[in-house]
Amino acid sequence: MRNALIMLLSVAAVIAVVAIFGSYLGQSGPGLRAGSGPATLAGAPAVSYPIKRLDGAIDAVDRYRGKVVVLNLWATWCAPCRDETPALERLYKEERSRGLVVLGVDQGESAAKARAFANEFGLHYPVLLDEEQLYGRAYSSIGLPTTVIIDRQGRIVRGIDGAMTLAQMREAVAQALRAQ
Repeated sequence: MRNALIMLLSVAAVIAVVAIFGSYLGQSGPGLRAGSGPATLAGAPAVSYPIKRLDGAIDAVDRYRGKVVVLNLWATWCAPCRDETPALERLYKEERSRGLVVLGVDQGESAAKARAFANEFGLHYPVLLDEEQLYGRAYSSIGLPTTVIIDRQGRIVRGIDGAMTLAQMREAVAQALRAQ
């Protein structure tokens, strides 16, 4: 009888934990957790911090006002980041003439690691070095990669936590590119 009661309570506890965490981790899009992360920032003004680029110059999101910005937070050790990087480069090449810029923001790594990554993938878009992970905190990054789409007026259109395909990237920026 005692063992049956313990078993029943254990099962009830597991069900409660699954129910609580299941609702918290419920998916609302590719890599998005409902009610949390960068998806909750849509409509807010984009935050901007001056940080170094790979070439040593200081850069910031607000420098690109008037352009559609794809702000991509990543790290060299992140396998999904590595997987989506060629698509980001292709998107940049396809759409830069329409006013799109991709800003790759390395989260907390050395310039040497970020430079090796940029060279490996032949990146032409600006790579920023966010040693203190200011952008990750400001944009509610849950993990890497995190991508934030910012319109020409400097407002967040969409936040995506997780890797995207080229098709998903095109869809994410389409409306912002059409707006003048």
